[in-house]
Amino acid sequence: MTGVSAIIVAAGLGRRFGSAKQFAALKGRPLLDWTLDAFEAHPQVGEIVLVLPDEKAGAPFIERHPKITAVVRGGRRRQDSVRRGFARVRAGAGDVVLVHDGVRPLVSREVISRVIREAARRGAAIPVVPVEDTIKEVARGKVLRTLDRANLFRVQTPQGFSYAVLDRALRRARLERLAVTDEAALAERVGAEVRVVEGDPWNIKVTTPADLKLAEAFLGA
Repeated sequence: MTGVSAIIVAAGLGRRFGSAKQFAALKGRPLLDWTLDAFEAHPQVGEIVLVLPDEKAGAPFIERHPKITAVVRGGRRRQDSVRRGFARVRAGAGDVVLVHDGVRPLVSREVISRVIREAARRGAAIPVVPVEDTIKEVARGKVLRTLDRANLFRVQTPQGFSYAVLDRALRRARLERLAVTDEAALAERVGAEVRVVEGDPWNIKVTTPADLKLAEAFLGA
């Protein structure tokens, strides 16, 4: 059976939020606890590697989530943080590694399962949701064109990869000093076919205080 490791990236300083949002209170608990709960409870996830601004902050999370096998300090860029987390996973060549934003506390078991299943079959998978708004390309205050939203999707996490694909992708990123916003972009650079699965509109990334209130409303429903 394929093993599954989850790297939870929560190393941000929260400049736009005003503080490190992964530690913000969400219904009386740190937001990050809700995220970790989803992976702790998932039967296919065998281990969690947690990436924080300071690994010393990991002790209380380890106590509450037995699947955490390592806590590491994040790097300057996202892929640096992922690379440090990846170095501590116990996965092997035939296993799946998930990378998830620590500030997506509403991720469902169904989304995690879909990503694991497709990543195990194809080597790389990401959850997406359709873009509902009209999207325009703009430069210097002028509309250049209106994009066909039928082919546009918002990408979420967890993103899932075979161990080998993510290993190649992170090595390439370090060699070429690439700066990207998600791991799927790195997988594309090494020729991996990145498959998409159905995401969840409620799998939001908490970036602003308004997002936190939205998450509270969902959990209070």
